[in-house]
Amino acid sequence: MTGLSEVEQRITEACARVGRPREGVQLVAVSKGHPADAVQAVYQQGQRVFGESRAQELAGKYDLMGPDVVWHFIGPLQRNKVRQVRPAVSLLHSLDRIELAHAWMKGPGQAPPVLLQVKLGAEASKHGFEPGQTEEALMVCESLGVPVRGLMTIPPPATVPEEGRHWFGTLRELRDQLDRPDVVDLSMGMSEDFEVAIEEGATIIRVGSAIFGPRTT
Repeated sequence: MTGLSEVEQRITEACARVGRPREGVQLVAVSKGHPADAVQAVYQQGQRVFGESRAQELAGKYDLMGPDVVWHFIGPLQRNKVRQVRPAVSLLHSLDRIELAHAWMKGPGQAPPVLLQVKLGAEASKHGFEPGQTEEALMVCESLGVPVRGLMTIPPPATVPEEGRHWFGTLRELRDQLDRPDVVDLSMGMSEDFEVAIEEGATIIRVGSAIFGPRTT
C-alpha cells in the first residue's frame, strides 16, 4: 500500500493555506531504491512523474515503464553517466558544476532543461553552487546553450520540518534576485518537509518514502 493519496491531500492542503493553486506544484515520486512493481503500483494510481538518482537504476525502470511516464534525474551525476541519463529524462535537478554543464550539452538533439543545484548549508558532503556563484553559473550555462529552468536545493538535516523554512525561503529569494523570466522553478522539499517547502514557494517537490515507504536498497 502506498501513500500517494495521502501525499496528494497534504499537497492540496498546503497550497490552500497559502492561496496557491494545486496545479502550481509538481509532485515527483522518488522511486530510487524501490522495485519496479512498486513503481507500477503508484503508476496505476495515476502518478506519471518519477525521479531517480542512479543512472543504472533509471535505465532499468525506463525500459519497463510506459511511454507516458516522465522521468527526472535528481541525484549527483558523473560526467561519464550523462549519455545514459540525458536521453531518458525531461529534467535534470542536479546540475552542480560547470563541467557537468559542458557534458550535458554533448549529444544529439536539444538538451533537456536543468535546475542549478544550490548549496545553502555549510555541509562538506553536499554538492552545488554557492549562492554567490549562482548568477555566474547561470550566465555560463546560457552561453553554452543549457536551458536552465530554475534552482534546486537540499537543506541541512532538520529535527522538525519547520527548520527548513529558512532555507526554502532563501532559495526563493535567490531565484527572485536572478530576475530571469525562464528561471522559475524551485525544486525543494522532500517527504519530511514538503508542506513547508510548498508554503515557501516550491514548484517541484521530491517525495519518496511518504509514497513508497522505506527504501529496499
